[in-house]
Amino acid sequence: MVAAGDGGGHRQRRGPSPVDGGYFGGSLTPSRPLRHYDSLVHDVIISSGFLVDGTGSPGRVADIAIDGDRITAVGPCGSLGMARRVIPADGRLVTPGFVDTHTHYDGQASWDPWLTPSSWHGVTTVVGGNCGVGFAPVRPHQHEWLVQLMEGVEDIPGSALTEGITWEWESFPEFLDAVAARPHIMDFGFQLSHGALRGYVMDQRGARNESATPEDLIVMQRLASEALAAGAMGISTSRTSLHKAKDGEFVPGTFAEIDELFAFADALDGHRRRTGHRGVFQLAIEHEEVPDQFDWMRAFIDRSGARVVFNFSQTRHAPDVWRDVVRQLDAAQRDGYEILGQVAGRSIGVLECLEGSVHPFIRHRTWRPIADASLEEKVAALRDPSFRAALLNETRSSSTPTGELLMSAWDRMYPVGNQNIDYEPDPATDSLQALADRTGRSPQELALEALLDGEGHGMLYVPLFNYADGDLELVRQLHLHPSTRMGLSDAGAHCGAICDGGMPTFMLTHWTRDRVRGGTMPLEYIIHRQTQQTAQLFNMFDRGVIAPGMKADVNVINYDELEFSHAEMAYDFPTGARRLVQKARGYDLTMVSGVTTVENDEFTGLLPGQLVRS
Repeated sequence: MVAAGDGGGHRQRRGPSPVDGGYFGGSLTPSRPLRHYDSLVHDVIISSGFLVDGTGSPGRVADIAIDGDRITAVGPCGSLGMARRVIPADGRLVTPGFVDTHTHYDGQASWDPWLTPSSWHGVTTVVGGNCGVGFAPVRPHQHEWLVQLMEGVEDIPGSALTEGITWEWESFPEFLDAVAARPHIMDFGFQLSHGALRGYVMDQRGARNESATPEDLIVMQRLASEALAAGAMGISTSRTSLHKAKDGEFVPGTFAEIDELFAFADALDGHRRRTGHRGVFQLAIEHEEVPDQFDWMRAFIDRSGARVVFNFSQTRHAPDVWRDVVRQLDAAQRDGYEILGQVAGRSIGVLECLEGSVHPFIRHRTWRPIADASLEEKVAALRDPSFRAALLNETRSSSTPTGELLMSAWDRMYPVGNQNIDYEPDPATDSLQALADRTGRSPQELALEALLDGEGHGMLYVPLFNYADGDLELVRQLHLHPSTRMGLSDAGAHCGAICDGGMPTFMLTHWTRDRVRGGTMPLEYIIHRQTQQTAQLFNMFDRGVIAPGMKADVNVINYDELEFSHAEMAYDFPTGARRLVQKARGYDLTMVSGVTTVENDEFTGLLPGQLVRS
């Protein structure tokens, strides 16, 4: 039981767990001695857990038998025979492994077998190559260009990418073969990114977003078909001004004309005819312009037979556009078009800290002399009365709405300090402005105090998207809509300011158990959202459900005690580059293909992950 007030003072004592009207309790103990039955001897039986099978069906207490990499039986407790290993799951939640389809592990998969943070949060399959950025195909002279593109768009340290990526490939099929040859803790697949492909085919013309020639389109279609045949999970593109390379250039393909997009439609159509699977075309769109994009998205589906999946968020400066998007989604569904909005589990928000990419004082003239100093030196300077006074008395405005929100929108900025994060704070009571009004102190002073907490490890939380109304009710409504899908964790990306890779844990804790500022969602539904639904979105029909014949990707979770660890800045990327991380406590066991990869929140060291090909 998490005590009332933990997590920044906003968690309340929650109601009973779904098991027997009480709370999940006990602990995952070592395997029991072999049990003897008259039936088959299985490799593993997970016994007496509260099974939520991924389909959305009501949970039930059941045993699960596993043989090799497959689930072979599910039945009442004690009905499945004996096993070489019995894992007692009494009082535990048992689910399929989570499937996260919106990640950016394209570079990290080249050097990191653990694929954290996802593997800390019950994820057993990830899909990368989203938003039009990736690392294949690539010509030898383009390595640094692609690094700077990814660094600019996804805030992954360029030094880590340069040091860590092995570049054992040029073509996309060679990229898949290279990452497949490396051991990983979980299964993984990749989409072909429009930006890399355009740069490969058109070189500088593509990087500068010049129009593609008919000859360019022929080559792009051929290479896209080649990538899909080799196993690309889909094709992605970016059409938003939010995505820029480090040098300020937009992602290649941002302004691509419809005939260029239709070249991908034709490639996806050919793939569908060969495999019988509907492909995926994933895109990041300018949020305010989404309602105007449905005509060409419908035409794209007519031509390709693919699913079209777009990033769906609410912005503060256009807070009601989502209503038009929902109306368009409803109309598309009625007309038989599978256009799906990918929705995050919470606000897409920034964590500001002295070690990160942004905080309210980062553009102040007074800050510049210590900008590159060590954390200890920064803390010492900020505690010097004269330096502190100069910093607090200086004002700095930004020329962009996002910049203003990040640096001076005190009514939308929330002190975290060195505590855990409340991801649904109340602007009326919890914002820096509200605290300033109550205490008579300036919000700047309170912001600096929060950042200095814990010897400079404190943080501020600034919700960017999905928080125009000051709560997460919109997110709940969007998750209940039939034409949306769970996504946008961006695991592996936005290392200096965002730490949303733990989204599966948040979905369980906040939306089924802990929310106090509005309604929740059923546990069975939330599990379904991030297992069967996400798996089938990318045609992975062998996982996401606990049933005979399905892949043995399984979580055993101490649901009642499941919680986040504190967010912190780690320096564990190549070259010691930084990244924000937030681990979890409560994953008693995670299996991938019947192999235990996590036990009591710790890695076992086993790496059974495989490349998933379309």
